[in-house]
Amino acid sequence: MNNPIQNLFLHKRNFRAQGFSKKLLLAISLTCSLFFLITAFTQDDPGVKPAPTATPLFSNYIYQGDDDIYKKYPLKADEFYSPILQGCYPDPSITKKGDDYYLVVSSFAFFPGVPIFHSKDLVNWKQLGHVLDRTSQLKVERSGMSAGIYAPSILYNKLNDTFYMITTQIAGGMGNMVVKTKDPAKGWSEPYKLKFDGIDPSLFFDDNGKAYVVHNDAPEKELYTGHRAIKIWEYDLVNDQIIPGTDKIIVNGGVDLSKHPIWIEAPHIYKKNNKYYLMCAEGGTGGAHSEVVFISDNAKGPYVPAPKNPILSQRHLPAKRVDKVDWAGHADLVEGPGGQYYGVFLGIRPNEKDRVNTGRETYMLPVDWSGEFPIFEGGLEPLKAKLKMPAGVKNNTGKQGFFPNGNFTFKDSFTAGKLDYRWIGLRGPREGFATATTKGLLVKPYAVDVKSVEPISALFQRQQHNNFSATVTMNYKPGSEKDLAGIVCLQKESYHYVFGVTKKDDAYYLLLQRTEDNVSTILAKVKIDVNRPIDLKVAAKGDDYTFSYALGDKKFTNLGGTVSGDILSTNVAKGFTGALIGLYSTSASQVKL
Repeated sequence: MNNPIQNLFLHKRNFRAQGFSKKLLLAISLTCSLFFLITAFTQDDPGVKPAPTATPLFSNYIYQGDDDIYKKYPLKADEFYSPILQGCYPDPSITKKGDDYYLVVSSFAFFPGVPIFHSKDLVNWKQLGHVLDRTSQLKVERSGMSAGIYAPSILYNKLNDTFYMITTQIAGGMGNMVVKTKDPAKGWSEPYKLKFDGIDPSLFFDDNGKAYVVHNDAPEKELYTGHRAIKIWEYDLVNDQIIPGTDKIIVNGGVDLSKHPIWIEAPHIYKKNNKYYLMCAEGGTGGAHSEVVFISDNAKGPYVPAPKNPILSQRHLPAKRVDKVDWAGHADLVEGPGGQYYGVFLGIRPNEKDRVNTGRETYMLPVDWSGEFPIFEGGLEPLKAKLKMPAGVKNNTGKQGFFPNGNFTFKDSFTAGKLDYRWIGLRGPREGFATATTKGLLVKPYAVDVKSVEPISALFQRQQHNNFSATVTMNYKPGSEKDLAGIVCLQKESYHYVFGVTKKDDAYYLLLQRTEDNVSTILAKVKIDVNRPIDLKVAAKGDDYTFSYALGDKKFTNLGGTVSGDILSTNVAKGFTGALIGLYSTSASQVKL
């Protein structure tokens, strides 16, 4: 494009050559200059709407949580909420170095993988980023939603001043693996692939310099469905590998094999008062979930169950209790301020139909370890929404960059130049399709539909409340019937809603499509004008979801009525994740209008 000032002088020269008057030349000069100034100063004016393009531009994203539990139990000055991480942040593991605490959670097929958080006080948490942020570390390109990264465990070894994160990656032929770093805020190593089977590994560093790995594995002889074992290996810290021939089963089945306990997993070893404590999850990750503990005089056992197990569970409580939290288990312990122990663990907050859309979340409780065994304080009673803060701590959640909880609002204009860590991709890096600009977020469409088990062009946020709304402005003009962009609410590739704009013949439509068990049905559609921005909105009140749109300054109009969130629940879709809200585009849409 030519420079406007150069054009102005060219016009003036031509007019002179044709004998035009000086006054006319002056008038033209002033008009051209004014046009140039107006153009320059309105190009980045937020009040000027950008023209629709074939690559959708998203802006003004607003997510608002409105759960009744947080209105029912407002915080006092000395309280904080649990779960500390709302939405699909399951399988937490925690460690400390000095007064710095670090926490990681499972990420399955999300990319980047293994969110990592930092705190000075166990109340206020900032996300540092992700442990696995490169394709060389994370091989989930063809991973099912509930495969990928399982149960990461983080541990600091004071003897070599190194942090370790060990996990099972069920993707890309990785299996069990470990990465390490001197500083969790500055990135992690390439993976060391570990030569053992099973899942849920964790490390233990003894004060004599020896190291061990414990994990879930198959028993020597399976006696019933769900019969598993806990195995231990000695670990070579120089080569980051297990020592062959050192393996030993230290728990067979669970606390009491005669009662056929199922899915003993997620083991952690702790040392206190010269005793070794093995804490594990038992009962499966659903309604029978629990946490149990064993004791030994030696790191490699034999381990004897505590006389009172479980030490954490909600499985024995009435099914229809008020303010229900369930599935508690898969825990890890840390010594907090003043010597008070705390435990982090997963739990769920089902909606009014007892369905789980927000996924498994990260909870916290104080732990009483004044006796021989650790006991979660209130861990066998109905879990409460609020906890007392450690002495001297101020609750700054949702402020100063700390992660929010309770009912909060998350706004993103996408103009910061760097994506918020809460935004994730599925099976592939965000940078492959998402670009933040001064006008908003460009989501470059992949020639891949949302049903595909491969990287898709959708930027996701976890659904973090049972009652919520999410709105976004979209500028978009599809070029063909294969082009589609908008909001997708997704539990997995075969269970989701698509609320988007596409083309048929010479007309443009906004549609709502429901996909259940990979069978898609268009619930509603409406012809729209794509020459101006469209506001898209999804809202939920428990199981009831609505999808609405607005053009220009008009009020929102519902499309498709009230629909069920059943397909966004793990009860219906199965798996281990929670519902996601995505900003989606594709050039290979399978929608048939």
